[in-house]
Amino acid sequence: MTKSEMAAALNEKSAWLPGKRVKLDFGSEGVILLDGAANAVTEDDAQADTTIKVAWEDWEAMRDGKLDGMTAFMQGKLKVEGDMSNAMQLQGVLAKLKG
Repeated sequence: MTKSEMAAALNEKSAWLPGKRVKLDFGSEGVILLDGAANAVTEDDAQADTTIKVAWEDWEAMRDGKLDGMTAFMQGKLKVEGDMSNAMQLQGVLAKLKG
């Protein structure tokens, strides 16, 4: 799944936190903005309440169940800037990708 395909799938499944803006920053691969204020998922690099920085390869490993999110965080592969509670809530939101 490409980043654009993932953004479209997240948008289709309304995968955002109501009223919150969370940015997934994949570095050189770009970003996905889960915009709960606008009820949309875009690839716009905009201001967010929480930014999660992770390499695309590590993200794919997490998505495929090969890398645990907490392990990635402890190893410094996943960094959270801003409101940590939003990051904690994302696990349920991102589970929508599997459903």
